Amino acid sequence: MDRLPTRLWIEALIRRAEVAGSSAFVVQHGDDGRGDVLIKVARMDGTAAAYLPSMTLEGDRAFLNLSAQGVGPDEASVDAYVRRAKARDSDLWIVEIEDKAGRTFLTEPVED
Repeated sequence: MDRLPTRLWIEALIRRAEVAGSSAFVVQHGDDGRGDVLIKVARMDGTAAAYLPSMTLEGDRAFLNLSAQGVGPDEASVDAYVRRAKARDSDLWIVEIEDKAGRTFLTEPVED
């Protein structure tokens, strides 16, 4: 099954956040077609979460909340993870969402 180009997927994510009254922006622009994605959600209170795509057992796209791997909830640890990820992969898209409720605006399932 063909996936939507990453650039279009990112644009839709940002639009969903903005329509809901939140802010979202690209921190790092990756490969337009096939770049991987890292999502940071800042709750505007010093806490944040990071999410990476993965695959379900059925082969569908899902996102992993990296808190189970010790990333967050303090925003400084999320930012440190984002900096390391940025240094490792220049084709990585990094999107930051600022939402007091901590919503991801992802349409894919999120696994904790």
